[in-house]
Amino acid sequence: MGKKRVVKKTGGEKASGTKTASKVSKKRFASGTLHIQSTYNNTRVSLTDKDGNLLASSSCGALGFKGAKKGTPFAAAKAGELIGDKALNVGIKEVNVIVKGVGAGRESAIRGFLSTSGNAELSAIKDVTPVPHNGPKPKKPRRV
Repeated sequence: MGKKRVVKKTGGEKASGTKTASKVSKKRFASGTLHIQSTYNNTRVSLTDKDGNLLASSSCGALGFKGAKKGTPFAAAKAGELIGDKALNVGIKEVNVIVKGVGAGRESAIRGFLSTSGNAELSAIKDVTPVPHNGPKPKKPRRV
């Protein structure tokens, strides 16, 4: 069978499962908008400038959470922290938040973002969750 080789890893690599803001932007933005879409199964977090151009985005599924763990507040907080790091690199100082959906990660994504975005100031939180006013026509009753 031969000898087994043992490969030793050096300390120069990062821990798996954590992503950092890899690309440092040359443009600086003073203010932006944080879009949070929270469903029962996942939470997506996007950071845009005032014109709506995307600066950074992430989701719980992109961070490696699978299955039912994607819809948890912990996973949403991790996605918010990642976007907070990217906002710090871009130089965001003021943030408007737009929340859409009814999932569990609504608040925790905002808290995760604010904890790592340095001294970014939260100016407004707006809820744009679509609410049906009457919905579609129900089915006719069964005739047996």
